[in-house]
Amino acid sequence: MAQIVILGGGFGGVVAASKVRRRLGNNHRVILVDKGAMHLYTPSLLWLIIGKRKPQEIQQGLALLRKKGIEYINAEVQSIDPSMKVVATSAGEIRYDYLVVSLGAELAKDAIPGQKEGINFYCLNGAELLQDELKRFESGRIAVAVASTPFKCPAAPYEAALLIDSYLAKKGVRGKTEISVYTPEALPMPTAGPELGNALKTLIEARGISFNPQKKLQSITNLVLEGLNRGKEMTFEKGERIKADLIALVPLHKAPAVVKESGLTNETGWIPIDGKTMKTQFENVYAIGDITANKLPSGMMLPKAGVFAHRQAEVAAHNIAAEINKTGGMKGFDGKGYCFLEMGRGIAGFASGNFYAEPKPAVTLKRPGRHWHWGKAALEKWWLWRWF
Repeated sequence: MAQIVILGGGFGGVVAASKVRRRLGNNHRVILVDKGAMHLYTPSLLWLIIGKRKPQEIQQGLALLRKKGIEYINAEVQSIDPSMKVVATSAGEIRYDYLVVSLGAELAKDAIPGQKEGINFYCLNGAELLQDELKRFESGRIAVAVASTPFKCPAAPYEAALLIDSYLAKKGVRGKTEISVYTPEALPMPTAGPELGNALKTLIEARGISFNPQKKLQSITNLVLEGLNRGKEMTFEKGERIKADLIALVPLHKAPAVVKESGLTNETGWIPIDGKTMKTQFENVYAIGDITANKLPSGMMLPKAGVFAHRQAEVAAHNIAAEINKTGGMKGFDGKGYCFLEMGRGIAGFASGNFYAEPKPAVTLKRPGRHWHWGKAALEKWWLWRWF
């Protein structure tokens, strides 16, 4: 009997657990460990911030996986010992024959001074808070600020700016609002190439949104004068200071401490993997999704996005099952992926391509339309039904 342990109940973990469970007989155990009770469909946080979704509409309980024969353990991972093939959790030790690490990227809470003055819309609580602030917003300056790279879903800051633009226009206050994006990137979605980046830059600027590249955020200060709140001030590298009334923040992303302490990470701070098999340097240890460092032929890293976690999970699950069942026919990840780009006003774009293409990724952006918006909505419903 083999014991397969999956750490993390996000996109990659849920798919890996489901796929490997289907491929193995009941004499093998599949265990998924996550410190949370709910699986959050994170792409829909963008709709939540403008009131188009409620929290309960974009979540499913991880306990539902048990009906598929997956043992779900609601516990925090405390240590990983690849040499002894054991994981320590708050619910006790778990030994494994195969391990899939899918713990994702952690959102740093205090990476920059004054970070709490911005609203982290990459988590459920922060997205709800931003929604409340937008409901009250009547005029002033809104900044969408990226603290550092890499970050999950490279399109999300630009989608957020476009959705806020659309929301405020419908509310009737867009004419009294400045919306700006500040990012350390030279162009949006840089791994996808300059053609796509320039196309997205042109699109957001056409909506009156200012794009400010190569801005490395250093701190955020709450401005108070004579006892009254006078907004926020962002300080960037080289001392540049910019004021805003509301800051939607993409916080610094990092690997969870338990992963770093396990010795799985390298100098990038993430887990290096074989880009085809998802194997790490340790025997029978796989890593998938945002936690990984997957270097492309172009020299850049594969972006952190749910579509890659999903497809990598399928590869890892197939290969683990093939080894256990001794059926051969190992699979390899092909580097292909896609991304819907919400633009507000009921429309969306669609980018897709091969990130393993040489000498650089080959990615195209389809003309925006309502059908892409409804495609993204359909994908949300399918996901929460298919995997639970």
